[in-house]
Amino acid sequence: MTHADPFAIRELLGPHAAPGRRALTGEHGIVLPAFTDHHVHLHLIEEQGLAAHGVAAALDLGGDPVALARRPREGFPRVSYAGAFLTAPGGYPVDRSWAPDGITREISDPSTHPGVPGGVATVVDEQASCGASVIKVVLNSAAGPVLDLATLRAVVSCARERSLPVVAHVEGDGMTRLALDAGVDAFAHTPFSEWLDGASIARAVALRQHWISTLAIHDGVDRERAAINLATFAQAGGRVLYGTDLGNGERPVGIQVAELAALDAAGIRGAALIATLTDPWPVVEQTHAVATFVPGTAPTTLDEIPAWLGAATVVPDEEVVRDEH
Repeated sequence: MTHADPFAIRELLGPHAAPGRRALTGEHGIVLPAFTDHHVHLHLIEEQGLAAHGVAAALDLGGDPVALARRPREGFPRVSYAGAFLTAPGGYPVDRSWAPDGITREISDPSTHPGVPGGVATVVDEQASCGASVIKVVLNSAAGPVLDLATLRAVVSCARERSLPVVAHVEGDGMTRLALDAGVDAFAHTPFSEWLDGASIARAVALRQHWISTLAIHDGVDRERAAINLATFAQAGGRVLYGTDLGNGERPVGIQVAELAALDAAGIRGAALIATLTDPWPVVEQTHAVATFVPGTAPTTLDEIPAWLGAATVVPDEEVVRDEH
């Protein structure tokens, strides 16, 4: 493969990849659409380094909704968010050291009528009024009580009335099934605490669920389960999104090569891997005004791509000159 051959580059990296250079420095490399990390916690990381290390947009899946609403709208990363973790009374992550009071809301009433204290509509409306793009629910039976099916269905219903998808953290026996029964739209983590059978995978695909990867935060059998569940979901036509759970553990901000390598090992390779990064969900349109730039020559094999992407950075779109010929 010739490194400057745009047709061969697109075959390996997807239809929007192109050789190019930075106009100011003349540095050559590969230009790709903007990358999104679909699972971060901004209150636990130094977000200023994200753009320098390849992340143009981020989805915060659990933070103080008021603080998130007050964020400046300009600059990078462009941030969408869920607002608070919605959980059962006493449920995870209430009382966790990393979870200050402002980032959890305990639902104590399944009411879909606005203004009911602890009611579903009251809590969902708060997140929506603070500018949430998704609603995040926690179903972690391994760490405390969880919402029952009727209450969870009420959350999904209220969220959909406001055109907001529902993302669930599922952990513990039966939690994936509970989320599927309620019609949850996405998983914040690939299911890692249960082996999923073919029927469950088929239901997830039929629901058009999005699964956010976060494979690299696990080890041992949890990682094995997550990888096999994700591979099966992807092979069945499921939609996979790159996400890292940045803030969980000590990791530098930016593109996580370990996450990319885990996705690659699960069979999500080449153009499919790039697609997990460039999917703008939950927003509809790709982040404008910037591109991803990876300096140097393009990879020549699928095996090279995860490590190669580790050099990605975010650059203004007008600063890159694409070679389309």
